[in-house]
Amino acid sequence: MGKKELQVAAIENGTVIDHIPAEKTYQVARLLDLDHLDAQITIGYNLPSKKIGKKGIIKIANKYFTDEEINQLSVIAPKIVLNVIKNYEVVDKRTIDTPDELHGIVKCNNPKCITNNEPMSTFFTIVDKSKGILKCHYCDKEQDMNKVELV
Repeated sequence: MGKKELQVAAIENGTVIDHIPAEKTYQVARLLDLDHLDAQITIGYNLPSKKIGKKGIIKIANKYFTDEEINQLSVIAPKIVLNVIKNYEVVDKRTIDTPDELHGIVKCNNPKCITNNEPMSTFFTIVDKSKGILKCHYCDKEQDMNKVELV
């Protein structure tokens, strides 16, 4: 390893979330409720990245994420890289994309929407992934993914 490379302890088993836009690092940590996990967690912030300038990285020992948690992450920080580690080896590495539909993840910002007035799950379709535009299935209101509130 060269002198200029960053050294962060490897984990035996768990998940490494990489290429988080630096400004979203702590939002991702809050979303995953990491402060309540009884696990070894390493958070790197404002690290240099050839892809995105500055990035965050979070390593969580002995923790694997559900599809629902990954879908929530994709709303906060699309294009993050999820590495599943077993026996110090990366056994699965994938770039997380926002799915075409979001069920029960994002709150509609229209106060008159039925999802804000009845006990029912929200449902959004992604209208434009590059611009981050979502559309409520029930009231047709469009929202900016960067300004949404999670359920």
